[in-house]
Amino acid sequence: MNSLNGLAQMFAQGHFIVHDLIVRAFALPQGDIGAYFKRQKMEYSIDLRNNSSADFVEYEREGPIAIVRLDRPERLNALAEPMKDRLGMLFELIARDDSIRAVMLCASGPSFCASGDVTTMGDFTIASARDRIKRAHRMILALANMEKPVIAAVRGAVAGIGWSLAMACDVIYASETAYFSQVFKNVGVAPDGGGIYFLSQNLGVLKAKELVLSGRKLKAQEAESLGLITRLIPDESLEQEARIQLDQMATGPTYAYGVGKKMFKQMYTPSLETFLDSEAWAQATALMSQDHREGVQAFLDKRKPVFRGQ
Repeated sequence: MNSLNGLAQMFAQGHFIVHDLIVRAFALPQGDIGAYFKRQKMEYSIDLRNNSSADFVEYEREGPIAIVRLDRPERLNALAEPMKDRLGMLFELIARDDSIRAVMLCASGPSFCASGDVTTMGDFTIASARDRIKRAHRMILALANMEKPVIAAVRGAVAGIGWSLAMACDVIYASETAYFSQVFKNVGVAPDGGGIYFLSQNLGVLKAKELVLSGRKLKAQEAESLGLITRLIPDESLEQEARIQLDQMATGPTYAYGVGKKMFKQMYTPSLETFLDSEAWAQATALMSQDHREGVQAFLDKRKPVFRGQ
């Protein structure tokens, strides 16, 4: 028990201890882990509210509803690597907490997420590229596989992996200010986070290719007409409207929701997991290309990239 207490202390201090690791190591029933933390006066739903400046993710708990908020507004909530780690951990823990029955994913500031943090890109080895991709895939899989309903409330830029995050949710409420873009081509890489998978499901391959190859901005009104968002909502009432729907879902048949989500998942071949394995290989290759390095440098120099197909 002293060892378990030590792990709990590490968890409370913000270390990324994966629930399954603790369960396997100490043969605890999954439902007992939260009870143990409560006995130690370190309930994980409270500890997760402690946000360091490196995390840029806020977590709130309001009864049966969990709210996960990207909180890096000065960078349009571009996903830094610690954010991916924290989001992956949060989604896994939320999925295992039966007292949480509905989830909202939203963001601080005028934009939901302007893709990944380009300032940390441009100089990859095979190992570092694969590590970056695995972090993103853990986050996406934990969100997409969650059996309880998840609503994304988005405004402003919803781009790159930020769009993948939104599409991994069950419902997308978009502000009239929202715009969507597959910006990956601008830095010489392929879409990641399952972007091609989700777009092809929702649009069909032909239209998905057009959005990926052009990288053009899709305004909220067009996204609604294409069936890429659930509802278009005035910006000032975005989260309020999402919360009304969350309250209804949180009192609904949570188990039936989960079964229904699994049935939707079984409709598609290949599975998301299989697709992401292929994506990891493709993206790792693209991240080491000269075109990617040129795309990142052009972004930093605030100029148009000159790609050479290398």
